[in-house]
Amino acid sequence: MNRTFTFLPPLLGGAALIALIAWFLPSWNFVLAIGLAKGLPVLGLVLLMRGGLVSFGQGLYYALGGYTVGLASQYFGLKDAAALLVISAIGSALVAFVVGLLLSRYRDIFFAMLTLALSMLLYGILVKSTELGGTDGFNVHGITLFGIPLTGADRMNGLLLLIAVCVLGAINLGLFGATAFGRLLAGVRDNEIRVEYLGASADRAVLIAYVLAAVMAALGGAMSGIIVGHIDPEMAFWATSGEFVVIAILAGTGGVLAPFVAAVVLEVVRSFAYQYAPNTWQLVLGLIILALILFLPQGLSGLVRRGPRAVNAGEKS
Repeated sequence: MNRTFTFLPPLLGGAALIALIAWFLPSWNFVLAIGLAKGLPVLGLVLLMRGGLVSFGQGLYYALGGYTVGLASQYFGLKDAAALLVISAIGSALVAFVVGLLLSRYRDIFFAMLTLALSMLLYGILVKSTELGGTDGFNVHGITLFGIPLTGADRMNGLLLLIAVCVLGAINLGLFGATAFGRLLAGVRDNEIRVEYLGASADRAVLIAYVLAAVMAALGGAMSGIIVGHIDPEMAFWATSGEFVVIAILAGTGGVLAPFVAAVVLEVVRSFAYQYAPNTWQLVLGLIILALILFLPQGLSGLVRRGPRAVNAGEKS
């Protein structure tokens, strides 16, 4: 098999497994959906991390995707999920392209702080805008896919759509990683000067990666708004962007499946922690995250790398 598509079998297998779990355990549909929706912005964030960049402002595009769905459905009567997802992706890509022209010139802490500042700027606008619901946000109702309901008793349909969006997003970013610009990201992280000496543009590679990451975050926000049925300014708050960074650290940068696994694992752990330790669930969740980081410094994707190395070591011995 072409090495470009080696991620496809585990990706499709993981998607099928999530669908089976949701089918036989419908009470977990909402938790799985929230985890997968957060996995999309984390997938884009992992792409940026391959270039040595950490964005603390992915909540900006997460909120843009959610508010695009809410505004288009409430004020323009657009209820089809396919059209809403396309509009969210295009709108976020245009915003990210304009913003990325500035951000692509910065690296390290400057890049991180600028992304955080832009996200908090949107948060401030949303909180102060009574027309957009202010701090309470507003509800999203009646979203369908070609006439098929996606919420309420038909939430399974929404989860299946979300799984399809996650698979397509992972495939696109996996294929991008095999392109010239995708491979340049590692060079930007390791030695940007050498990249420029080779005649390639590091800023252009960062710009493309930033736009792709923004589209992933917007799709996640759009699907979150559809499934949850509510959007609010917290989607753009720094804590939301920080959670994406934590999940990205848990996932590692080794593959396109790990961000979704890490996001779902975190949501499941959060649910159990809140259920069995309602007064100290944040402490329990923090301890579990700390343990995962200590024992899996390369993230969940490090488990995949460790397996083949152990096999090879056994064969040599």
